[in-house]
Amino acid sequence: MNENAPTHKSSHKVKTHTPVSGYHIEDLRTYPTEKLLEIANKLKVENPQEFKRQDLMFEILKTQVTQGGYILFTGILEIMPDGYGFLRGFDGSFSDGHNDTYVSPSQIRRFALRNGDIVTGQVRSPKDQEKYYALLKVEAINYSPSDEIRNRPLFDNLTPLFPDEQIKLEYESTKVTGRMLDLFSPVGKGQRALIVAPPRTGKTELMKELTQGITSNHPEVELIILLVDERPEEVTDMQRSVKGQVFSSTFDLPANNHIRIAELVLERAKRRVEMGKDVVVLLDSITRLARAYNAVTPSSGKVLSGGVDANALHRPKRFFGAARNIEEGGSLTIIATALIETGSRMDEVIFEEFKGTGNSEIVLARNIADRRIYPAFDILKSGTRKDNILLGKDRLTKVWVLRNVMQQMDDIEALSFVYSKMQQTKDNEEFLNLMNEK
Repeated sequence: MNENAPTHKSSHKVKTHTPVSGYHIEDLRTYPTEKLLEIANKLKVENPQEFKRQDLMFEILKTQVTQGGYILFTGILEIMPDGYGFLRGFDGSFSDGHNDTYVSPSQIRRFALRNGDIVTGQVRSPKDQEKYYALLKVEAINYSPSDEIRNRPLFDNLTPLFPDEQIKLEYESTKVTGRMLDLFSPVGKGQRALIVAPPRTGKTELMKELTQGITSNHPEVELIILLVDERPEEVTDMQRSVKGQVFSSTFDLPANNHIRIAELVLERAKRRVEMGKDVVVLLDSITRLARAYNAVTPSSGKVLSGGVDANALHRPKRFFGAARNIEEGGSLTIIATALIETGSRMDEVIFEEFKGTGNSEIVLARNIADRRIYPAFDILKSGTRKDNILLGKDRLTKVWVLRNVMQQMDDIEALSFVYSKMQQTKDNEEFLNLMNEK
């Protein structure tokens, strides 16, 4: 494994067989229109001001090819059932179109490319009667030279272990959400966690708090947020609120699109874990993803309560089950929301099927949210398996003493008690010492 893999920027330094400079298609997408016009005039594009922005961008790319330049493209590889593939752009939804780059089966075999690989390479514009750009030369794979990752392991052959390193979520003394989770439902690298949430209990805000805690305390972790069957305005809000990569498939798109994006994101995460990286995927929600699989699964004749086909939940379980801590290095953590109390029998069946598959549960409660207490965190019902590995003997003992005290309270009283005491202390260590004195 390459522990010192080059960053995205350093991948541009890989030597090419073309001695001229070229504009990177990803850079052109970020340039303002004025900058594009300046480049177009430099390349002597005729009447550049007459082009729409998208058309101008590709006119620049075509012109530099005719002038002896080349197009450098970075995209995520999606391999089709027939063996060829396409490099999709990083637009958050991996939308397919004529701007994608075709990758031949021979290139896929030669470089041992896998679904979800990020490939940087020189591409050429379509020739007569061709629809797509074509990959000419691979410059880098997952931001590393191609020969460095030829012997990478296969994700399914790696050894899964219990999480043994905690992901610290506490980042500000006044933000008690992360502090509560660190004590009562700790999350480790490789955790498979469910956020069990009725409607309007603040799960979106909880996810934002999680992302803030992860990015503040663990800059080495690659954070991916996957929104499935979500409202478009929620997607925009998440993109503007968090620092991680946000991928989405909104509710106005077909179920096949939800599945395609979810599986491509999972494959992307696996490729990073194979290189020894720690990856966290926040999925909202596993319930809607399971609904999508149920919608496209051919009827087996065996239908569970709520209209769920008996075979429909195998693939979403495989998605959730990919979370693991890896003995050889790296980890894949998946924190997924599960919807309950929606009035849908199907949602209840899906939750029951996933209930025993996770090794951590963060439970939000409707009655607590109704009292306008946020986070609406049910401390008594939430917890993590093998939390002794993450917390250590000393801290675990203090937490269990605190849990025993709260068992004599109802859920609202217990949360209010912890919330008030945390507000009086600057961190969890001080909080536990205060509780221990009492």
